[in-house]
Amino acid sequence: MNKSTTLTPISLDPTREIYESWRRQIRATINDLLREELDVALGAVQHERSAGRRGYRHGLEPRQVSTEVGLATVDVPRARLFDEDGKMTEWQSQVLPRYQRRTQRVEEAILSCYLGGINTRKLRRSLEALLGDENLSRSAVSRVVCRLKDRFEQWSQRDLSEERYVYLYLDATNLKMRVGKRVVQVPVHAVLGVREDGQKVLVALEAAGREVAGSWKSLVSDLAGRGLRSPELVILDGLPGLVSAVQSVWNGVAVQRCTKHKLENLLQKAPKHIQGEVKRDYDAIVYAKDKVAAQKAYQAFVKKWNKGAKSVAKSLEEAGEHLITFYDFPKSQWKSLRTTNSIERLNEEFKRRTKTQGSFRHESSALVLLYGLLAIGHVRLRKIDGYRDIAQAVDEPTLAAA
Repeated sequence: MNKSTTLTPISLDPTREIYESWRRQIRATINDLLREELDVALGAVQHERSAGRRGYRHGLEPRQVSTEVGLATVDVPRARLFDEDGKMTEWQSQVLPRYQRRTQRVEEAILSCYLGGINTRKLRRSLEALLGDENLSRSAVSRVVCRLKDRFEQWSQRDLSEERYVYLYLDATNLKMRVGKRVVQVPVHAVLGVREDGQKVLVALEAAGREVAGSWKSLVSDLAGRGLRSPELVILDGLPGLVSAVQSVWNGVAVQRCTKHKLENLLQKAPKHIQGEVKRDYDAIVYAKDKVAAQKAYQAFVKKWNKGAKSVAKSLEEAGEHLITFYDFPKSQWKSLRTTNSIERLNEEFKRRTKTQGSFRHESSALVLLYGLLAIGHVRLRKIDGYRDIAQAVDEPTLAAA
């Protein structure tokens, strides 16, 4: 007699089972969070008799939510709350607000694709199998982008009194924008800050009519007006009047002129046959062992080239001591502080993302896109070199290099 054998079913699609398991876990987690949120709002768990109860449950409302592993149906509890006057109001969840149909991670994924240059049509086609066409309409994507605009508006007007930046980098990049009926290059001013833990952070973005000292002063004044304290050092390029504009807002703040920009200026002033020698003499200033050696090299440069190429010497003197301010700070940070490379790399990322954009119809759309690249994590900023020594810069910057 043959014994019957029970065969264990073999899944033909193990990946689908994994996603189904994740979807169940996410659904259960959201349901638990909603129940706990309502318990706190009511002041009592379900079926509990409590003198401090602030309302009553009245059923569940199923809602389909798009998650990172597909669609999930969750049970949103309903309840009525009463205030001190006995007036009843419908409870609204903050975990899953009314009309929300996507989790935060899904919205961030949609924004990341959008900011990465994927148009709405391709984005919908790519995510349709996961989220469903009805949950990712063109208007749905637009609403997600509009919420990013709201976040940008709040960020650009936020209170800065609690924020502290040891260093600030100032630089601008040009973007094509439609102004009137013409496409023109519009400067976008960016301010990059370095926190006390060494982390770089985008502090401000602003479009300007022209890149002039006056527009920069307006931006810095706005930051100070919103409570931003003076940093220990501001690193900037050689825009005429920019140093005085910054120092007029933060009186006496230390300033570092970008040594890379100044070298480019010197080489433009120098005949081709002496450019190599000029660069060697200049490197002796910006790569000296300490500030004393840098000052000696500076004086030797001016003395030498006042005779051989006066325009070169005059260009160096235009920057003055602001070329060697970085020597007053921890040596481990000199590489990061003597140039504006940190913020220029950020501007290069902005350029890379916008080069296929053509032109922006509004300056606000350009600023929101640039802000979104960092807010959503499409562009990540690392800590400054030598960040472990940053406490020296905060305590006694003039003694840090000793």
